[in-house]
Amino acid sequence: MHRNASPNRIFIIAHAPLAHALRQCVLHVFPDGGEGVMALDVQPNVSPEETLASARIILQQQRGGGTLVLTDVFGATPCNVAQRLVDGVRSKLVTGVNLPMLLRTVTYRHEALDALVARAVVGGTQGVMQVAITAPQNQTRRKHDPEEHNHQQ
Repeated sequence: MHRNASPNRIFIIAHAPLAHALRQCVLHVFPDGGEGVMALDVQPNVSPEETLASARIILQQQRGGGTLVLTDVFGATPCNVAQRLVDGVRSKLVTGVNLPMLLRTVTYRHEALDALVARAVVGGTQGVMQVAITAPQNQTRRKHDPEEHNHQQ
């Protein structure tokens, strides 16, 4: 596994207020993880050209290795802007960002950019699952169960 000398940057571009909200979630989990994690909220009243100009300014202000750009919805303005921003060599684009994806990318941002893309996709897809309801009050009582009552604390 190849590790970069300087960690990759992660740039979230999403519909307002999602990009900054996701960045705040990163800071909640990794209080020191904000360095190199950038966010741009795409506002409904700002043109794609203005948004692209803002994205370029944010990107130029940060140092680091490559850049993984994460957007929320394929085909929407944030993704369209990001497609114009990334070059495919020093930067890569993944759409469908969710919190599991983002946390995975922050955790492994020292890896090579292509490996980080794979980690992002796997983290995002593995983070989506149906969760079984196992709370005692939701379970059917069986004959051999004791007659005590279970209460959540």
